[in-house]
Amino acid sequence: MIPVITIDGPSGAGKGTISRLVAAEKGFHLLDSGALYRLTALSCVNQNVDVENISQVAVTAANMDIVFEVDDELTRTRLSGQDVSKAIREERIGMLASRVAAYPALRQALLERQRTFRQAPGLVADGRDMGTVVFPDASLKIFLTASAEERARRRLLQLGESLDNKQAYSTILKDIVDRDEKDSQRKTAPLKPAADALVLDATDMSIKEVKTFILNKLSKVES
Repeated sequence: MIPVITIDGPSGAGKGTISRLVAAEKGFHLLDSGALYRLTALSCVNQNVDVENISQVAVTAANMDIVFEVDDELTRTRLSGQDVSKAIREERIGMLASRVAAYPALRQALLERQRTFRQAPGLVADGRDMGTVVFPDASLKIFLTASAEERARRRLLQLGESLDNKQAYSTILKDIVDRDEKDSQRKTAPLKPAADALVLDATDMSIKEVKTFILNKLSKVES
């Protein structure tokens, strides 16, 4: 069985960074599930697919040629061989992604597409329902979290803002709390730890400490 490490958790917990570092360390493939709706939107634009045609959008998503390349510094997202890391972050792509994300047929197509990322020598899957829905038989499941206050602080620094900017901090904190509530209460794949997941509160942990913790747990699973 090809090993899978799932790293789920709320926004701002550091899933993306940790997933990239663990994948790079182990030489595993990476699945950034959060990018898939944006990639679907970009694919539709590139192929002139009518986004109102739900079945065609689903077919487009199912057949996307996606590779997430990782190293210690960053993740490159390639679509049909092209680096689209910046393109999928454009505002128009984000808005289009929000529209197509509401299609149940697309969600099903992407569920199957995500599972195709399970390839030797292994996979690190970053998302919100990787351990509960997509890879319920994963070798190691991590639910990475941190306090809303710490996640807001990290986001503020990521945006290049000063920690003294109380208004910006308050706005970010409210957005995080609201998103947590929405994600945890949604009917389809709510944000929650898998029953057999290790819940890791990284509020007071460094990136290096989190990475080391996960790699140590993985070595025990592999032995």
